[in-house]
Amino acid sequence: MTSLTLVRRIKARPSIVFDAVTQPQGLACWFGPDAGPVLLAESEARVGGRFRVRFRMLDGSQHTCSGEYLAVDAPARVAMSWQWEGGAEDPGQSRLEITLRPIADGTELTLTHSLLQDEESCRSHREGWTGSLDKLERHFLERRAS
Repeated sequence: MTSLTLVRRIKARPSIVFDAVTQPQGLACWFGPDAGPVLLAESEARVGGRFRVRFRMLDGSQHTCSGEYLAVDAPARVAMSWQWEGGAEDPGQSRLEITLRPIADGTELTLTHSLLQDEESCRSHREGWTGSLDKLERHFLERRAS
């Protein structure tokens, strides 16, 4: 098993970023590694609650992930189990944790995806999360500009 960690600085308060990573309308704004749309975003951000997100990539492929919230400490931390429907991306269940720390110009977001099957899965998830976090950063920059 392997893991990855990504850190980003988001130009928004932790409470606003927390909503973007836990609420359906927030997830719909940034989830997925490219400019393809989110087709479904469901989330009940409480311990034992479930989430499910389906997105379409620009190549037309659709991907659906789901899991259960394991920890919810608004606005600082959320942890959840993670599984891809169909298992093509990674056949097992993994764990996702996002921590949010206030900084002078917004929020430092740390995303850790652990218990990934192998190095190839880790590489693929790193690419996917990098694209998604790029979209999250742009989302908040565009909100500030409007």
